[in-house]
Amino acid sequence: MTMNNQGRPSAPGAGEAQAFSTISGDRGLDHEEKLIFELGRPGVSGVDLPEVQMSETRLAGHRRRGPIGLPGLSEPEVVRHYVRLSRMNYAIDAGLYPLGSCTMKHNPRLNEKMARLPGFGDLHPLAPQSTAQGALALISELMRWLTTLTGMPAVAMSPKAGAHGELCGLLTIKAAIEARGEKRPRILVPESAHGTNPATAAFAGFAVDEVKATADGRVDVAALKAKLGPDVGAIMLTNPNTCGLFERDIVEIADLVHKAGAYFYCDGANFNAIAGRVRPGDLGIDAMHINLHKTFSTPHGGGGPGAGPVVLSARLAAFAPLPLLVHDAKGFRLIEDRAEVPQGAQPFGRMCAFHGQMGMFVRALAYMLSHGRDGVRQASEDAVLSANYILASLKDTMSAPFEGPCMHEALFDDHFLDDTGVTTLDFAKAMIDEGYHPMTMYFPLVVHGAMLIEPTESESKESLDRFIHVLRTMAQDAKAGKRERFEGAPRLAPRRRLDEPAGARNPVLRWKPKDLPKAAE
Repeated sequence: MTMNNQGRPSAPGAGEAQAFSTISGDRGLDHEEKLIFELGRPGVSGVDLPEVQMSETRLAGHRRRGPIGLPGLSEPEVVRHYVRLSRMNYAIDAGLYPLGSCTMKHNPRLNEKMARLPGFGDLHPLAPQSTAQGALALISELMRWLTTLTGMPAVAMSPKAGAHGELCGLLTIKAAIEARGEKRPRILVPESAHGTNPATAAFAGFAVDEVKATADGRVDVAALKAKLGPDVGAIMLTNPNTCGLFERDIVEIADLVHKAGAYFYCDGANFNAIAGRVRPGDLGIDAMHINLHKTFSTPHGGGGPGAGPVVLSARLAAFAPLPLLVHDAKGFRLIEDRAEVPQGAQPFGRMCAFHGQMGMFVRALAYMLSHGRDGVRQASEDAVLSANYILASLKDTMSAPFEGPCMHEALFDDHFLDDTGVTTLDFAKAMIDEGYHPMTMYFPLVVHGAMLIEPTESESKESLDRFIHVLRTMAQDAKAGKRERFEGAPRLAPRRRLDEPAGARNPVLRWKPKDLPKAAE
């Protein structure tokens, strides 16, 4: 083992890692953990259950016919198993999480504490509205914040996440078009869009027409003009876009779309770069979803949960989906029936059975109230500053596809790896050996070998400097021909590199022992 320039022990090199092995299979405090089904033994339980006498008449044929294959472990064994598994995972609490387009920011514990208050954490979706006045008041206050920050007069709170919000926005636009007695079956989508944009448009029944980008990574306004026509229902555009760039022609684009009789849908996944600084409503946007689980603190990743409220312009507000939250002499209440909606409202229907994600609402409002509008703005500015610091510090060693500054995420391509024999995947996997989760790879698709890095506002300069030092050194090693550092990486992770294409094509989603009784299958 060697010492690094900070006097700390360095990780073993590839030769050391491969040469050294243990009898147990563990590596220091990192345990080689089996599946919980492999650890379990028959007849072992972490709890004592009382004997219950049930008559055969009451069982009525429901008695178990054979073992069901559940693992048997003591309580300490269960706790140790999941603690050991947690050590194999990477988290924002362990270090910088550079995934671009995902906004893996620090989540203040205050917000988690608020979401776990009994009145919010234990709230049942079927609770009578008279018993949930505090929760409805919180939703109303969150709606006020969202409309204020976006400069939009209305917001639909029920969508569960970003893509669900996109669908809500397009169905609102579709209802507005139909109310005008028109048919506009085409949606324009820039080529740098999130993949959910064209998928959502198609799911909503529209035909998708791609709009090319210019050499500087932004929407080609001339190409957009050529595609506008009486059959265009809307444009779906992300701003800042997926390349981490602000669309400078956003106001002109909005004017062109509106003059053509269409609507402007903005993907708000990157709202955390402009929140508190730019109001989307002032840019001419008609509908935009907001990922509360990215911009306003809720933990992102792991498949959810999420929340994707959709803010709406005056042109679309009347078509917002049910339920509608109102406050009158009777208190706060949700209008569920079309017959009860206020005059002029024309809701297109409803998105889901229940009204949004309460835990997400609590966290988001706690984030907003603790930061204030100025604090939200500072968070956006700090996120942009962090990304530009990384871009400026690395663009002489790594290659950036576009000139000039970025917004909240720094984008690099793989040209700096030309003739090295090292691929984007090799580079990203080698980051794991350095203690970092890889950045987003091969996205956006418009950039070859893309490496998208989003540091967020959560990281200190010292944290960014360490990250920059690691990437700079790795890039220099790749150019120096040190391919052994990258080939087959990671070497120090709980598992070596997997065959990702094979895993995607032939996923094994269930473990079954070879001797499992047929009755238990």
